[in-house]
Amino acid sequence: MEHHNHQHHHQVSENNGGNDIYYCPMHPYITKKEPGNCPECGMKLEKMVKDSSEHKYGHGKMVDDFKKRFWITLIITIPVILLSPMIQHWFHFNLSFTGSTYLLFTLSTVVFIYGGSPFLKGLVGELKNGAPGMMTLIGVAISVAYIYSVATVFGLQGMDFFWELCTLILIMLLGHWLEMKSVAGASRELELLVQLMPSVAHMVHGEHIMDVKTDSLKEGDLILIKPGENIAADGIITEGESYINESMLTGESVPVRKQKDEKVIAGSINGNGSLKVSVAHSSKDSYLSRVIKLVNDAQKAKSKTQLLADKAARTLTIIALLAGVGTFIFWLTAGNQSLVFALERMVTVIVICCPHALGLAVPLVVAISTSLSAKNGLLIKNRTAFENARKITTIIFDKTGTLTIGKFEVVRIKSLLTTYDDKEIIRLAAALEQNSEHPIATGILSKAKELSATIPQTNDFKAITGKGVEAVVEGKNIKVVSPGYLSENKILLPENYSSNIAETIVFVIINNQPAGYIGLADKIRPESYEAIQTLHANGIKSVLLTGDNAKVAKSVSDELNMDGFFAEVLPHQKLEKIKQLQHDGEFVAMTGDGVNDAPALAQADVGIAVGSGSDIAAETAGIILVNSNPKDIVNLILFGKATYRKMIQNLGWATGYNVIALPLAAGVLFKWGIMLSPAAGAVLMSLSTIVVAINAKMLRVKPANKK
Repeated sequence: MEHHNHQHHHQVSENNGGNDIYYCPMHPYITKKEPGNCPECGMKLEKMVKDSSEHKYGHGKMVDDFKKRFWITLIITIPVILLSPMIQHWFHFNLSFTGSTYLLFTLSTVVFIYGGSPFLKGLVGELKNGAPGMMTLIGVAISVAYIYSVATVFGLQGMDFFWELCTLILIMLLGHWLEMKSVAGASRELELLVQLMPSVAHMVHGEHIMDVKTDSLKEGDLILIKPGENIAADGIITEGESYINESMLTGESVPVRKQKDEKVIAGSINGNGSLKVSVAHSSKDSYLSRVIKLVNDAQKAKSKTQLLADKAARTLTIIALLAGVGTFIFWLTAGNQSLVFALERMVTVIVICCPHALGLAVPLVVAISTSLSAKNGLLIKNRTAFENARKITTIIFDKTGTLTIGKFEVVRIKSLLTTYDDKEIIRLAAALEQNSEHPIATGILSKAKELSATIPQTNDFKAITGKGVEAVVEGKNIKVVSPGYLSENKILLPENYSSNIAETIVFVIINNQPAGYIGLADKIRPESYEAIQTLHANGIKSVLLTGDNAKVAKSVSDELNMDGFFAEVLPHQKLEKIKQLQHDGEFVAMTGDGVNDAPALAQADVGIAVGSGSDIAAETAGIILVNSNPKDIVNLILFGKATYRKMIQNLGWATGYNVIALPLAAGVLFKWGIMLSPAAGAVLMSLSTIVVAINAKMLRVKPANKK
């Protein structure tokens, strides 16, 4: 029992397999596994702390912080507005008393320091990092407004800027608060995955059951899973049976029946049965932890689209600063306006050009898309591969287990002698196959079980090399053999024998006389028809790649109405076939099980590893499908297209808004009496950011079967 006493875990480690997560308060989509500074703004990363009473993480804490700053700033801003000479002049009232100017200065200083501190900290961080961005712009704008206004209090001729400074900070805080709520929502999908891992497991120790931290579990430990609980570790059931809901991990909504000797995945939800599970490995190696790591890595990985957005945001920052200074100089000299007017224009230009919407346009879509994908059984390892899904022109399908079910099933039974019916043919064949692991044997046994046939014992069992098996059953000599055995032994094929090219046929011979035959086939999945149809509707060609003979390949390809097939292809030749298609100008996606397909998956423009459950060892694939369902592949492509569309929409909106807003802020339409105040600029800037956030939140995984 001592080995459970030396745990060393962090506040989040009990939930995410031993890894703390640090995030940037200003860019919450940026997370790292170690402390440090944000690569975007240089701010110190904060630890994501989970408050178990509210299930609230760092993002929630941050939303609360902005909310609090907003309300306090709002309360202080009201007297600032009432004490401002400009407001009094506009609304024809007078509220001045001895020291009112100094009270206005004091209240505005509180707003500047308390309300403006996130932006001022961000400004320092960005400059330290040598990457001026949005925080630099807001920081410069509020600092210029504050310093000028303070100067007017202490003797400079002119009208103070305090009320505009306070409303500017107030609106920025409101915009950030609303945006943080959206960002926290996007990251919450990942946090929900983290929460699936229970912090405590019931460990069985002889007759005793004790609660231990999940992250202290080791291989071989025995744990109890009570009805309705989340499974604490990957493992094998040693006792009990239950229906398990794996939907959060695989996207498959129907609960799966699990019994003794079957695998269970950490994080899935147990149904009504009690289970004892032998732990397969520590929680940091669990399937769920690997999914969380993949999602986290994918959210942090930058794709070409995001690099483009970052570049645009950097450029916009420089343009904003230059345009701000240029606007100031123009109005002060050529425009013959006052210092206050010139400063107001400068501050408005700088505020309105904050590239916040641009900086958020792609990362928010990334955070949402990777999390949604993970919930739907699509694990994105490579962001660029996922975005490139929209360019796919040809998909190469590995036949077995993707388009087909991956196991032999009896598709027909034909009795050749009136004395034996179909059930008897299967019963006798099953007797010979009952100890074999061969796929054909499994198919025959499964059919016997389905027909409720009682399987008799055998004597004198012998294997006929490469041709089948024979034994004595109930006093009769029985053979289960391939058609080749009949021709070799000059046994005539019966007249009513017909062969289907996609079938594997075995004959049942009783006392040297053919009594019947059984046709087995690897059945095509029902979903495959729809998947290929949807691909065609989207202008994507589908090609079958298989090691099977050309007849079988052709029958599957024709049945599904595919665009072609490559048959009898050895693993090392798969790579050549992909190169050949790429040479012909196709943008190729390849699906495979990630083992012998690794070189081909690496060569393909988009490699999709298909494999159920925990076997996600496909290092070379950019995307992993948890289930082997071909409809998931179609969903992946459609979702990749939808994700890219959202990114482009957001980038278009964020840049388009600046193209229109900047000239207005600079005062291009001043002659016609149209001009934006800094506060109006701040409203527009915040609105543009919120539009981007809402647009990103509208991203959904649309199943291929829903039009």
